[in-house]
Amino acid sequence: MKFAVPGVASAVVGGLLGVASVFLITMAVEQNSVPTIDRSGDKDSSLLNDVQYGSR
Repeated sequence: MKFAVPGVASAVVGGLLGVASVFLITMAVEQNSVPTIDRSGDKDSSLLNDVQYGSR
């Protein structure tokens, strides 16, 4: 049974490190800001600065 204690300890530490790394990576790559929209185009001839051809 001497071999079981280090094995269990290693599994617990590995699991905790895995959970912590997934949590930290998720926090680092999450997008929590709204992108800005370029509103410098002509408001009368475009819809979200994408000119619509034909009749609306």
